[in-house]
Amino acid sequence: MSLRARSLVLATAVAAVTVLAVAACGKPVPPVKQVGQAPDSFRVTFETTRGSFVVQVNRAWAPHGADRFYALVQNQFFDGDPLFRVVPGFIAQFGLNLNKKINEQWDEPRIPDDSVTHSNLRGTLTFAAEGPNTRNHQLFFNLADKNARLDRTGFAPIGQVVSGMEVVDSLYSAYGDAPEQHFINTMGKSYLDRMFPKLDYIKTVK
Repeated sequence: MSLRARSLVLATAVAAVTVLAVAACGKPVPPVKQVGQAPDSFRVTFETTRGSFVVQVNRAWAPHGADRFYALVQNQFFDGDPLFRVVPGFIAQFGLNLNKKINEQWDEPRIPDDSVTHSNLRGTLTFAAEGPNTRNHQLFFNLADKNARLDRTGFAPIGQVVSGMEVVDSLYSAYGDAPEQHFINTMGKSYLDRMFPKLDYIKTVK
């Protein structure tokens, strides 16, 4: 093969890789829609691969958390998200978008802590946190009344399941804590499909 031919092959290969890289980036992420303060009370329906259930959020329980959850719902953040951490008798956690750039839109600012005004009883919905003032876009459903012990560590419920708790109880739980958040955030659905193919997903929240 001549030097010119080799150069042409190399250029073609580089171009192909570039096209694939651009395609992998997907469409630009739309800007966050500003929606303002949440209503005093509102209900949303979670449509999942396991069925549907209804959550009522009460802003008075945890105003900062309710406002952030309302904004996430209005921006369709949860649509298509995995229920990636389901531990029987403990929690069902969600709130990692499969698009890293969308997660980054909501990583900051973190939500200021709310006072704990209601207990983490079975069926309540609560933001996950890594410490004081660290809440952003991950939440969990409490699956047992024993989670009331979370009250003293600052986990403030924002609402509760009012219909369809049996669906929450039936979410696929055999993987437990195994799915790793870092890989979900960086590799998305390809990681979950390969390693945890039976996970349940949120279709829509509205």
